[in-house]
Amino acid sequence: MLARSGESKDNMPEGRVAVIDPVGAAARRFLAPLALAQFICSFAGSNMNVMINDISQDLNTDVKGVQLAITLFLLIMAILMIPCSKLTDRWGRKRCFLLGLVLYGIGALMSAISPNLGVLILGNSVFEGVGTAFLIPPVYILTTLTFSEMTGRAHAFGVISGLGGIGAAAGPLIGGFITTAISWRAAFIFQAAVVFTIVILSRRVIDPLPADPERPFDIVGAILSAVGLFFVVSGILLADTNPGLMAACFVVGVAFIAGFFFFIGHRERAGKEPLLSIGLFKNRTSNLGLVTQNAQWLILMGISFVVSVYLQTVRGYNAIQTGVIFTAATLGILFSSLAAGRLSKKYSQRTLIVWGFLVTLGGVGLLLWIVPSTSSSFAFVPGLLLIGLGLGVMLTPSVNVVQSAFPEAQQGEISGLSRSISNLGSSFGTAICGTILVAGLSTGAYAIALIVLAVVSVIGLVIARFLPPTLGLPEPAEEAVS
Repeated sequence: MLARSGESKDNMPEGRVAVIDPVGAAARRFLAPLALAQFICSFAGSNMNVMINDISQDLNTDVKGVQLAITLFLLIMAILMIPCSKLTDRWGRKRCFLLGLVLYGIGALMSAISPNLGVLILGNSVFEGVGTAFLIPPVYILTTLTFSEMTGRAHAFGVISGLGGIGAAAGPLIGGFITTAISWRAAFIFQAAVVFTIVILSRRVIDPLPADPERPFDIVGAILSAVGLFFVVSGILLADTNPGLMAACFVVGVAFIAGFFFFIGHRERAGKEPLLSIGLFKNRTSNLGLVTQNAQWLILMGISFVVSVYLQTVRGYNAIQTGVIFTAATLGILFSSLAAGRLSKKYSQRTLIVWGFLVTLGGVGLLLWIVPSTSSSFAFVPGLLLIGLGLGVMLTPSVNVVQSAFPEAQQGEISGLSRSISNLGSSFGTAICGTILVAGLSTGAYAIALIVLAVVSVIGLVIARFLPPTLGLPEPAEEAVS
């Protein structure tokens, strides 16, 4: 494991190995499997968008069926991210990382041979979703424990978050190319191959802290939070078919979430360790950062789904044509995320997030203004490019804001909460936009879905304005939980 910049071997916590230069060769070897893991998980969330027609015809389903598989994958990630994050302390971070990779690989292979939608959901949504929930928290925990200096950490998060954004944006392009050239099933073989590569690369990753098998685990809290989030997202999916059942799902979901907060508060007051400490929600900076994370991933996955469905069902584009159009967003995210380290030296985290939302909002506006007035596929390019640039600029600062707000002892908790909030945003984006589109592609649903995403951009912009103006350094530990 890498040492923190500026620490000597004698002063390091037990279990760490001193390594210099957080951006040198050793750092690259450390970051490679972690960043690649974030890439493939984000890729899995968006690559199916361009396979809608192919999967629907092959498995005798429709857009709603594919939307269900995508949303369930993102939802399972979200509801299990916090419990799996807590298990990293009990089982060890590297062990959870490898377990997640194995489950993910099994799910990818199962999806590749699926004879019907049910098996596809089991492989893609369940196995890959659970696998992702196990492997993603260690990515951010290990990175935070390794890099304490702000610039070094910003660079590391820039690489990881950047590849995550690229994975989500390039998912349609890579998935479209594989689907057109070979088959949609080959895209899942590609995922399995990447997972195998990550396992090989992760051999040199050493857990900096020992596992604690005696660490208590809040099973009741895990169940309450998972059930609550499941019903809330299920309510969104039912909005276009059964408003009454939708309302019932929302009521049940909110009741379980309220019960979750009541339970963990009671457990903490009783001196027992809850699934999440109430103190995590008392850090104003972190709370604001979490909202921006949720909005960013909602927009990214929402745009991916809306444009993909519109191109395939309204314009009649095939998978590769749809994917090529998304190259603009991919290039935008790639360019701005790779510049994250340099930008963090010149501008505050708040400035980057604010400008990110402004640029993203401009991109959504261009999609609304230009696309309906022309049949040219190039009409999508300016808007998608701006959206990619905007999201790439702010993905890293939002992660950095949240992770840096807490001391090492709470990195397991906040990493799980952060990833859960982000993936919940992804599932909201697919569920909300998918529900709008399925309700009526021929009646202006494309414009309505984009307007919803524009509103989310405005909300994110307003929230970002409330971040501390000089945000840049981590808050002291005693303030992080005050």
